[in-house]
Amino acid sequence: MQDVVTHFPGHGTLFEEKYLEGKAEGEAKGILRVLEVRGLPLSEDVRQRITTCTDLGRLNDWLDRSGTVERAEDLFTENGPAV
Repeated sequence: MQDVVTHFPGHGTLFEEKYLEGKAEGEAKGILRVLEVRGLPLSEDVRQRITTCTDLGRLNDWLDRSGTVERAEDLFTENGPAV
């Protein structure tokens, strides 16, 4: 039977932490860029919430939604803008 590595090779190390921080920072920059290109106003609160988030799953969701939301604040709602 062959052993299989099921986690990042540097799991739990400073290297992994820095790698993930860099990914999160890149995702946040992408979200901000999409919102800015679309001409949506960004409050300081919205900008800070995006740039301080470290949850890659949440950032990926926000990146996907950044192309379709009507307001930047709508990124943070579960089902999009309130009707």
